[in-house]
Formats: sequence, C-alpha cells, structure tokens
Amino acid sequence: MQIAERRRLPLRLPRFRPGSVVPILVILAVLLALLTIRQPDFLSPPSLMSFLGRSAPIILLAAGQYFVIVSGEFDLSVGSLVTAQVVVAARLIDNEPSRTWPVILLLLAFGAIVGLVNGLITTRLRVPSFITTLGMFLILVGAVYLWSNGAPKGGLSEEFRRFGRRAFEDVPGLGRVPYALLVLLAAAGLAVLLTRADFGRTLVAVGGNPRTAELSGVRVWRAKTLAFVLSGLAAALAAVLLGGYSGVSFQAGAGLEFGAITAVVLGGVALGGGRGSVVGAMLGALTLELLFTLMNFYGVSGALKSTVQGAIILLAVAVSSVRSSSR
Repeated sequence: MQIAERRRLPLRLPRFRPGSVVPILVILAVLLALLTIRQPDFLSPPSLMSFLGRSAPIILLAAGQYFVIVSGEFDLSVGSLVTAQVVVAARLIDNEPSRTWPVILLLLAFGAIVGLVNGLITTRLRVPSFITTLGMFLILVGAVYLWSNGAPKGGLSEEFRRFGRRAFEDVPGLGRVPYALLVLLAAAGLAVLLTRADFGRTLVAVGGNPRTAELSGVRVWRAKTLAFVLSGLAAALAAVLLGGYSGVSFQAGAGLEFGAITAVVLGGVALGGGRGSVVGAMLGALTLELLFTLMNFYGVSGALKSTVQGAIILLAVAVSSVRSSSR
C-alpha cells in the first residue's frame, strides 16, 4: 500500500519591480503639467501641501485596498466603515477633548476587528470576498443608522479635528504642512516596509497562485486575513482624517470603496491579484485626485466622477485580460 505524502515545494517570493510604477508616473506628470498650465500656482508649496493633505484619506484607503486586491480579494466595506467610524466618534467624544485619544484607539481597534471578520469569513467559511464585504457594507450602513436614529449626534473635539484641518506653520521651504500629510507619510512608510518584507512578497505570491503557495507551506488564510485587517486599519485612519476635515456626515465615506479600487487598478495592480506595488496604488490615488481636480478647474461636472472611475476599472480589466491572453 502506497502512502501519499504532501510535499512542500520551495516558494519563490517575487521581487519588487521599480519599473512597474513608470506608467502611472508618466500619467501623473502629464496631469501635473496640465494643471500647472490651467492653474500656474498649483505647484507652489502652500497649494501643493493643501492638496496633499486633502488627498491623504483616499491614498490611505488605496494602500489598504492594495493588500487585499494583490492577494486576489476585494474589500467593498471600507466606505461604510469610514462613515460608521466618523458617526461613532462624534457620538462618543461629544465635544469632550479628554475622550479624543481613547476614541481614536477604539476606532483603530474597530477597523481591525471589521477587517478580521471580513478575512475569516472569506478564508475560513470560503465565502467570496465580494459577497462578504458587500454584506459587511450593508450591515455597517444599517447599524449606524439604527444606532444614531437617522441623524448624527454629538460632536468631534478640536483635538480630533486637528488631524484633518490643522498644520505645522512656517516650515522652511514648505510653509504650512498639514498634520494629515504627516499621518499619510508615516502610514505609507509602514506600508512600503510591509511590502518589502516577507509578508508583502508572500501576499503577492498568494494572489498569483494560492494553490502553489499553500503547497509550499504558506498559510494562505492567515495572509489574506491579515490583508483585510490592514485594509480595516487604513479605513480607520482615513476616517480620523476625513472626520477632522469635513466633520460628521452620513456621506463621509460614500463611494470611497470604489475610489480606492479605481486608484489601485490605475496604479497597475492586477484585479485578479499577484501583480502590482503599494507605491503604484498610492500614486494611482494621487493621480485620480489630480484628474478630479483638473476636471473641476475646467468646469466638468462632478457627476462624471463615477463615470470616469468605471471607465478606468473597465479599461484596466481589459488590459489585464489582454496581457494574460498573450502570456
């Protein structure tokens, strides 16, 4: 009688390819040139710093979405998670400064828990992530309306709002540097370190071929679950910045999940997983914000934002399909 043994195959971890961000850098440069022609002072330090501060939330969401998409999954719950956290923060803080930091820590924990639940349902119960996170989206929307009786209550303290509105004054050569930009730089640095570490490269391998990764001894479910946790944490940080900048609203996170996905695919990350970089995803978010700003300067209706995002996603999927067929 023969006994079949499960052999572990060596897993070759992919390397980071700087060339993968070249296309998005070219698009970014073209948009910057067009914006400078239309608005000559756009690249002046005050204007540029303000733009980067406003763009920080969507860039954070794109970084978190990258980890999920490159592993071969989706996270459609981040927009409703941002809304829920802004509303919850306002009610818990209720204009009391001493509650600010405990509530921020609670938001981070809540974001991680939502990501953990999404990850475990997707990987352990084998529910497609599209369905899992869509269900979480609906749960969060309904729960926050029920909890607040249909209207936001309480208020955010000035201590909380400084992350979205305030800035360091008179920084040499830069002028005002928003706190949001510093939060973004810290989070972006951590995201890049994670992608360069074994975890990030393993995640790319899992997205490229989960079966091979599993046979090589990788705990695929754990890697994907951690990716969802990172997405939840990114949404929590984005909620802090958005709440601080625009205040409390049931529309705080509306549509952000699609914006983050669009940014990721615009940055060259394959929707099926296994290819792309977090730097490209963040540059994709920055490019998307520049495109919307350019549309605004030229008087193009904001209602076309969804149309533009849809077109970018369809084009990215088509290009990815052509590449796969040619291979």
